[in-house]
Amino acid sequence: MRTPLLMTASRQAWRRFIQPLTQRLVHSRNRREWHFALSIAAVCLVLALVDLSPKSSSDHGLHARALVTEADNSNVRVNLIVKTEFQVLKARLLNGPHRGKDITVVNNLTGTLELDEYYEPGAVILVEYKLENGEPQHASARGHERLQLQLLLVGLFAALLIAVAGVTGLKAMLSFVFAALLLWKLYFPLLLLGYPPLATGIVLVAILTGVITFSVGGLNRRGVSTFTGAMLGVLLTCALAVWFGQAFHLHGAVRPFAESLLYAGYTSLPLTKIFIASIFIASSGAVMDLAMDIAASMEEIQQANPDIGLIAHIAAGLRVGRAVVGTMTTTLLLAYSSSHITMFLLFIAKGLPAANILNTPLVSAEIMNILVGSFGLIAVAPITAIVAGFVYRWGRPEAAPAAAEHSLR
Repeated sequence: MRTPLLMTASRQAWRRFIQPLTQRLVHSRNRREWHFALSIAAVCLVLALVDLSPKSSSDHGLHARALVTEADNSNVRVNLIVKTEFQVLKARLLNGPHRGKDITVVNNLTGTLELDEYYEPGAVILVEYKLENGEPQHASARGHERLQLQLLLVGLFAALLIAVAGVTGLKAMLSFVFAALLLWKLYFPLLLLGYPPLATGIVLVAILTGVITFSVGGLNRRGVSTFTGAMLGVLLTCALAVWFGQAFHLHGAVRPFAESLLYAGYTSLPLTKIFIASIFIASSGAVMDLAMDIAASMEEIQQANPDIGLIAHIAAGLRVGRAVVGTMTTTLLLAYSSSHITMFLLFIAKGLPAANILNTPLVSAEIMNILVGSFGLIAVAPITAIVAGFVYRWGRPEAAPAAAEHSLR
């Protein structure tokens, strides 16, 4: 009896939920957006296979999860809270071609708390090893194994995004993956290969902005308005970052690991230009967000009142921009400053005067980062409103019916 009931329930679920969703996807009135999304998915697949880094990951050993069964700490030196020298671990591989084999793992301790990890029996770690006569040898610890939890977190994030935003959330997740791959697979390796940071960064942001705005906003007037407004805001941020970077006399070494990068053999890297590029790249996400808000509002205004004039349309968009700009600038302040809480705590704990704190290169760099990024963020609201006003006006006769917009979309 259970089988017919299950079949009936399955048919009902298909008719109520799956079939309508499938029909909407297949018979979408704007299939070019789906073709665009599929094209971006194909590009993501290609980027995942690309390896432009000067030192390929194939130069390193194999990786596997391993369970620590024994820990020999006789070589570890402890000085207050700092541990140096190395641990010798006995571990059992949990996956990979040598699953189940026991291996000796060395965990080097440098005395740097932000980099070192200390293991006890029972810990699951990531190990890197090489083969010698077909057997795993020369293994090193690479931290507690977190890759599975990271994948779980990404899956939960994608599920929540799709559940809340539906098809738009799916396209937003695709844009998220594309942005991560473009940075990791193209931008960072190209900088190591000697490409100019500012020009390469502008091209990167233009590609990201185009993909994200047209993927989420659609291949329509809203997408065009968002892309144009966001790029003008990014270009303004870039120009201000270049000028104030020179005026503040800041060196790119204010960023973490910048000096270590020089010692790694990349002494010719233009760290200051990389620092300037990081400013407008970091603010580009918030700029796109605000540009999309303004463009979507302009579209809603035009659809609600098809006969609205150009000046009135732009004025309405500016009123929306004034309402959202205040919270967005605070967002940048909180996002940037919260990542340096311990730095501010250290300065305050030492009793340094405010003038000394604010004048240090690290704090000055963050102040410039926040304020220059906010300049572009504030400017993008009126810019997008003006651009959208002309875009929605372009090609439309006076008092045109709203149907013309639907035909274009």
